[in-house]
Amino acid sequence: MSDVVAAAWVWVRKRQVLVVRAFASDAFYLPGGKIEAGETPAEAAAREAREEVGIPVPAAGLRLFRTIDAPAHNRPPGTRVRLITFLGEPGIPDPVPAAANEIAELAWFTSADTVRCAPAIQLLLDELVAADLID
Repeated sequence: MSDVVAAAWVWVRKRQVLVVRAFASDAFYLPGGKIEAGETPAEAAAREAREEVGIPVPAAGLRLFRTIDAPAHNRPPGTRVRLITFLGEPGIPDPVPAAANEIAELAWFTSADTVRCAPAIQLLLDELVAADLID
């Protein structure tokens, strides 16, 4: 049994959070992914945001939000994910996110959409509601 450590960008706009769904998945996630050698978690979150939704996010402007530990979706039973999440604004004004690379679609979710998310993101949505950031 191995654990997955990943970093993700939390972009909240109009009390909704940006989520993405990969082609190979039935669940929504945050823009994010595994941390590469030599990267900080914030740098990984910024890189993944650019790669998956085409939005430049300055790593230096990201602030740690929550680290979520949950069962990993679409992984062997017993695999867990430790998702390090960062809040931060895009590096350009009024960007329009667009699905890129392995991303099939994106959406803006509130807590009403929790059941459509991977386990770690379900927990994250609860945290965003508790912080009064999304509805």
